[in-house]
Amino acid sequence: MSQPLNLSSGDYAIVEEVLRNIVSKMEFHPRKVPDLTELREREPHIFSEIPGQFLPNLKNPCWYEEYTQNSSVDPYGRNLYALYSKRFKAVYNHLQRGFQKHLLHLEDRHYRLRCLPYFYIIGQPKCGTTDLYDRLRLHPQIRFTTMKEPHWWTRKRFGIIRLSEGFHNPYPLKDYLDLFDQVAYQIQDLLTNSSRENIRTDIIIGEASASTMWDNNAWVYFYDNGTTLEPPFLVQDFIHAVQPDAKFIVMLRDPAERLYSDYLYFGMANKTVEDFHERVLESLQLFDVCLSERSLRSCVYNTTLNNAMSVRLQVGLYVVYLLDWFNIFSRKQILVLRLEDHAKNRKLTMHRVFEFLHLGPVTRQKEVDITKSPASNTRRPANRNLGPMLPLTRQMLQTFYGPFNQRLAQVLRNPAFLWTQT
Repeated sequence: MSQPLNLSSGDYAIVEEVLRNIVSKMEFHPRKVPDLTELREREPHIFSEIPGQFLPNLKNPCWYEEYTQNSSVDPYGRNLYALYSKRFKAVYNHLQRGFQKHLLHLEDRHYRLRCLPYFYIIGQPKCGTTDLYDRLRLHPQIRFTTMKEPHWWTRKRFGIIRLSEGFHNPYPLKDYLDLFDQVAYQIQDLLTNSSRENIRTDIIIGEASASTMWDNNAWVYFYDNGTTLEPPFLVQDFIHAVQPDAKFIVMLRDPAERLYSDYLYFGMANKTVEDFHERVLESLQLFDVCLSERSLRSCVYNTTLNNAMSVRLQVGLYVVYLLDWFNIFSRKQILVLRLEDHAKNRKLTMHRVFEFLHLGPVTRQKEVDITKSPASNTRRPANRNLGPMLPLTRQMLQTFYGPFNQRLAQVLRNPAFLWTQT
């Protein structure tokens, strides 16, 4: 890779040239989707533990799994999520006490109810996913995983806590499935305590890892040893293989504002608007150098580049990720929202979500509880005092993201995703 230019805020002519280069190389090509045989060979444990069909009398995807361990063994004793967090350890201690009661006994065999999410909130970070999660939790038909963001599909199954820290032990699929047991108990209790045959319960489970839509950074270490330019497998390939009917919710915001919010939230101490500006310049330069040698998709999913950029420019290239999701899942299965619309009219946004998830009506008071509460996970006071980004920084980012937003607005058939007026 060639040496990067030494950009500075005083030499905007060079910046303009970098931006022109990036825009001129913006080409979208459909990826080759791996077939089921390739997926099974790559991750056989996923397909051996998740069945091809789920229980027909449940809205949520669940199944009975035979339990063969000795009754004296703590089924959650080695769960890595529990070991990672004292709070979740307490939850698993509670589940362990009720475990035997929730086993189904048929002849000489024992079975436990296992579940996956009915829907996933898949992205993007700093786009209001926490606020959406907190409101959906108030709906009487919705439950969530024990941990809000398991990050299993994108990170934990590879042994990634933070990529900068190296690799830990991979989290087994069973540890991820344990995150749904709290709700599985509730569903099983409803089934057990009902006097009606063939009762149907409409409780659904959500999972809200904001990395699911975009983070495929582990591929270079595990798939073909990084010998190809693009990842041969993406997260959605595996989810679709085991859950072809799953639903997904995406919340987006003006990508320039998203990037600034990301910097303020995740950045180190002594943040300044000037520091953010310089980081944007450096990251744009690195992206431009990558595009001189690789395709757009290759650069977006380039783990080395993503780790090198000091701000996550690639996360705001929404259309690149969405096109890859639309390449596998029906558009009817993916609801794309804007944070700006949600902030202006939470009631309308939540009604769209409820309709998308086929949820029943709620009482007037419950609707008030869901829509009127203050926004969650807003900017910290210290970061608010920093003020907006520099006008020049905003200009650069709008130039960079503008063509991607145009394509996004075309794909979604909605000019609001141009973010010319927020």
